[in-house]
Amino acid sequence: MAEQQKTIDLFVIGGGINGVGIARDAAGRGLSVVLAEMNDLASATSSASTKMFHGGLRYLEYFEVGLVRKALIEREILLSAMPHISWPMRFVLPYHKDMRFEGETPTSRLLSLVMPWMKGRRPAWLIRLGLFLYDHLGGRKVLPATRTVDLHNDPVGAPLQPKFAKAFEYSDCWVEDSRLVVLNARDAEQRGAEIRTRTKVVSAERVGDLWHITCQNPDGSHSMAKARMIVNSGGPWVGDIIRNVARVNSTEDVRLVRGSHIVTRKLFDHDEGYFFQGTDGRIIFVIPYETDFTLIGTTDKDHGSADTPPVCTQEEAEYLLDFASQYLKNPVTKEDIVWSYSGVRPLYDDGAANASAATRDYVLTVDTADGAPILNVFGGKITTYRKLAEHALAEIAPFFPGLPSDWTAGVALPGGDFPVLGVADLIAGLQKDYAFLTPFTAKRLVRAYGTEARKMLGEAKSLSDLGQDFGCGLSETEVRWLMDKEYATCAEDVVWRRSKLGLRLSSQQIESLDAWICAYAT
Repeated sequence: MAEQQKTIDLFVIGGGINGVGIARDAAGRGLSVVLAEMNDLASATSSASTKMFHGGLRYLEYFEVGLVRKALIEREILLSAMPHISWPMRFVLPYHKDMRFEGETPTSRLLSLVMPWMKGRRPAWLIRLGLFLYDHLGGRKVLPATRTVDLHNDPVGAPLQPKFAKAFEYSDCWVEDSRLVVLNARDAEQRGAEIRTRTKVVSAERVGDLWHITCQNPDGSHSMAKARMIVNSGGPWVGDIIRNVARVNSTEDVRLVRGSHIVTRKLFDHDEGYFFQGTDGRIIFVIPYETDFTLIGTTDKDHGSADTPPVCTQEEAEYLLDFASQYLKNPVTKEDIVWSYSGVRPLYDDGAANASAATRDYVLTVDTADGAPILNVFGGKITTYRKLAEHALAEIAPFFPGLPSDWTAGVALPGGDFPVLGVADLIAGLQKDYAFLTPFTAKRLVRAYGTEARKMLGEAKSLSDLGQDFGCGLSETEVRWLMDKEYATCAEDVVWRRSKLGLRLSSQQIESLDAWICAYAT
């Protein structure tokens, strides 16, 4: 067993958005950082979100104003740092008189006391008040404000049933979640961090004021590292890492909540999303997805074990289909589904009565009971990952005197060094200089790589200069980039996390890609 002699400052366990965000922030402050992820980056929760930077409008019903405000402030900060993988989106919230709370919330209890005839319902004035707060809590500057929509005379009303006459239209943001993780990892590496994928931490032992960490490497061998501090950002496995890897005596744990989504054929022709409220009090989003598809989600179901792979069950898929069909003019059926996915949210176990009410805010705890410190990360939202990292560094700072101050706000991720509203110009410029690209591919490359699309394409003058074509514009040049710079090691990494070309490529094309990757890797 080879032993790493150098003692590092921070060993981060987990390559989801929280882990890479902390690694990036810490490396940028001069700490020596190693991050180990047992699978691919963003292979669990961080690639299974609803793909949104948002404040969490419905969390206002639980009086989580601080969480919502924090997330709303972050939306525009994040937009400025990653305009290629994130962009503004308008959402349409149709109103009807039977909108209800799910279960009992602080807001519903208050309404029942002062207006008992409104028991269980979300009145229009309450929704409008919530949207007013949503517009103003975060100091909105770039995104447009809420407006009231006449659904019978606006294009966004065309896909809806005629019974819906009024809606509220508000702003949030889209984000390519798994690409966000990869770009944070790349930036962390460029600032000195070491990123190890397919590397599982099997044990961590306190020896004096250091951690001795044993890892299983991709080839099955073992290696050791010494670190002054561990960051446990294991997501659904955070509790397992506390108990079984670091063997820390703690009762803290996560509540695992499964969120499932379905992707269907394209259900409408405009680029706005929908926020639908059910008579059972739950909400779902129906969102334009990958140009030719529609994303519908999410559910909230308690999930038994982090080691049980989450899947969208038939019951959940039918629930989402029925829910959307209560609003859409043309019912959505199981024949419309082209893909589904599910992720487990590792929420801090606050004892909430139901999964939807469990807090989405994060909790950070530091344990130093038996020597070297370990920071445990519970919960969190993709929207607040950067703030979570800043708060994590505030917890880490006392163990590393003289640590520089916060620095990440507005600092561009790789490829994001252009104006928020500059995507169209970037696409046009790429098409002009690489005329052999189809409009679809030019847009996809800019949305994935931003200004780095040109670096990847280099001096290519024709499609043949990009090497083998694996289908849908995915070239050998791009796959080499993903393997050499973005940690991809198999076709699944490429077509489901670095892109969503798995929706378009055939199984034979994906098999051919996998074979090429295996040959290239050896």
